[in-house]
Amino acid sequence: MDTQIFDKVESPKEPENDTISQENVPDLATVNSNDDPVDREISEEEASVKTKNKNKKKRKDGPSGFISGLFDWVSAFLFALIIVVLVMTFCFRLVDVDGSSMLETLQDGNKVIVTGLNYEPQVGDIIVISHGAELDKALVKRVIAVGGQTVDINSETGEVMVDGFVIDEPYINGKTTQNGDMEFPLEVREGTVFVMGDNRPISKDSRTVEVGLIETDSIIGKVQFRIYPFDEFGKVE
Repeated sequence: MDTQIFDKVESPKEPENDTISQENVPDLATVNSNDDPVDREISEEEASVKTKNKNKKKRKDGPSGFISGLFDWVSAFLFALIIVVLVMTFCFRLVDVDGSSMLETLQDGNKVIVTGLNYEPQVGDIIVISHGAELDKALVKRVIAVGGQTVDINSETGEVMVDGFVIDEPYINGKTTQNGDMEFPLEVREGTVFVMGDNRPISKDSRTVEVGLIETDSIIGKVQFRIYPFDEFGKVE
């Protein structure tokens, strides 16, 4: 029976010719990269968009395009400049050290970075002050005591005491043997700080009436880094 079944199976018919029907083959000459016929009708909306794009290209390539590019460049430059000014005003400043009252820690001509954003003065900080009591120029000094503390100076031994304890001052250049014209012991009132330069024999600081106690509002910020001279670049302690 199996043989009879196989005998009745007909083999598939061969195509009448070897030529493949071309009816469903797209005309490659009429197809673009988006598989859209090139010669299809364009809607009014698409035509309008193409016209606008062409006009934009012409404007960019023409004189008005140069002006537009220049305006963009100037706008970007002004924006960057504003950012720099804001950062320099509120985050940090570059300050030149003038004088030798902070020797040996800082020398005349050093360039330092000062930060002042949300700064609260602490004992031992080196700060930049906008002015003293009777001085209009900026000062660079070290905080010795803050509001509520009491400062005393023993001119014979050169020791500085805060709240009755002699403070360790490995940074000073010369002992503190001069009291100036302020009266000691001196209580530092709230909202002020007592400052002195590290070069004690020549520093004009809170020991004098000219400088006096420094209002915290007059503090520009804390000296953080020395950036010049380059061979001394680093954090300032």
